[in-house]
Amino acid sequence: MPQRRHLGAAALLTLTLPLALAACGGGSGEDAFEADPDALQIYSSQHRNVTEAWAQAFTEETGIKTQVREGQDASMGHMIVEEGDASPADVFLTENSPAMTIVERAGLLAPVDQETVAQVGEGMAPSSGAWTAIAARSTVLVYNTDEISEDELPTSIMDLAEPEWAGRWGAAPGGADFQAIVAGMLSDQGEQETQAWLDALAENAEVYQNNIATMQAVNAGEVPVGIMYHYYWYRDQAADKEGSANTKLHYFGNEDPGAFVSLSAGGVLTSSDRPDEAQQFLAYVTGPEGQQVLVDSGSMEYAVGTGVASDPALPPLTDLDAPPVDPFTLNSDDVVTMMTDAGIL
Repeated sequence: MPQRRHLGAAALLTLTLPLALAACGGGSGEDAFEADPDALQIYSSQHRNVTEAWAQAFTEETGIKTQVREGQDASMGHMIVEEGDASPADVFLTENSPAMTIVERAGLLAPVDQETVAQVGEGMAPSSGAWTAIAARSTVLVYNTDEISEDELPTSIMDLAEPEWAGRWGAAPGGADFQAIVAGMLSDQGEQETQAWLDALAENAEVYQNNIATMQAVNAGEVPVGIMYHYYWYRDQAADKEGSANTKLHYFGNEDPGAFVSLSAGGVLTSSDRPDEAQQFLAYVTGPEGQQVLVDSGSMEYAVGTGVASDPALPPLTDLDAPPVDPFTLNSDDVVTMMTDAGIL
């Protein structure tokens, strides 16, 4: 059995990491956070630089003061549910949609204005109208070109469960990103196939702390391939290529579960004291100016607003041939249970 690094630490990080709290222009840490009664409260598990860029640009555009409270996807979703109607949150932004469905299932989201929904691409808002996509990211296979040739790559992400891949692939199952990918797999492949794949991961995969560590391990030749989201690679390529110089990306396509596209989500809380301003913020984020802020932030995530082009380095979102997964019913809690049963968490 291959050595499995960081497994306990990664799981512990995901399940118990305290929420990082920060205000725009202020410090971070729980002691440093105090909700400003005069500010629109944005709870966010999106990347800090993107959220703060949105918040600052929105304030400059409208004069509405904002304050950001940061956290992790699922833990922040569950925190909002626990706070219930007493939550000070006005807006919730997530990295992956399963965190938003946690809040939606609790009945804590107000309908998004139809004018806002109309600003994003087709299929980017649930039929419930409770939230909308604000960005997107694709699952990819990163591979070391010195360790494996393109024609030796798996044709499906499901192939990684086969014995010939034992000890030859890496992933970061403790993170919300990977758990969203598995949620997509569960929706597409069903429980039996997904559980078998997770069992193979627990037995045969090298486990890393996060997507960046996975990419760096592939780059260093520790494993020939790894599962991650696309934008980490594009960010490194746009910088010094220190963590990706020896690698390329493989897109599975063919509606494979390994071509899953995850949506970052935005919603307005029913308990908001500033519902009009909250709706205005979400309209800004999904509109042309807000989507351009996303593109200009260097996050390398996909823009989802109509008429706004993503970074030209990215293959077009419409060309990825993602599986027909309903992103609005993905269940991270079921995934955590299955991963626990497999001994991963």
